[in-house]
Amino acid sequence: MQSMKETEIIKGYADRLLGIANRVRLLGKEFPDERIVQKILVTIPEKYESKISALEESKDLSTITLGELINALQAQEQRRMMRQEEVVQGAFHTKAQNSRGGKDKKNNKWRNKKPEGSNK
Repeated sequence: MQSMKETEIIKGYADRLLGIANRVRLLGKEFPDERIVQKILVTIPEKYESKISALEESKDLSTITLGELINALQAQEQRRMMRQEEVVQGAFHTKAQNSRGGKDKKNNKWRNKKPEGSNK
């Protein structure tokens, strides 16, 4: 049974499932998009559970198109990635400030110290 890996992106997983469905269709079997939607809903990781719940509350999941589902899941994925990037950038920014702050204080101490015999 195919399932989405935790590190896999929605687009990659959907493409993989569509590839399998298209091969089945080439063999002459019927494989409706609704079945692919059901497969995605059942096999995606738990981190998408909140989005699935929101979709269930807003519309009938038996009538959602494959495109609508993929777009909704990709939007959540993008928001999650942006939040993670902000956290990482914030951590790097804080670390850079902390390391720079110590050096600046030390450098300022030596810069502000007047050489002996200087009246300026």
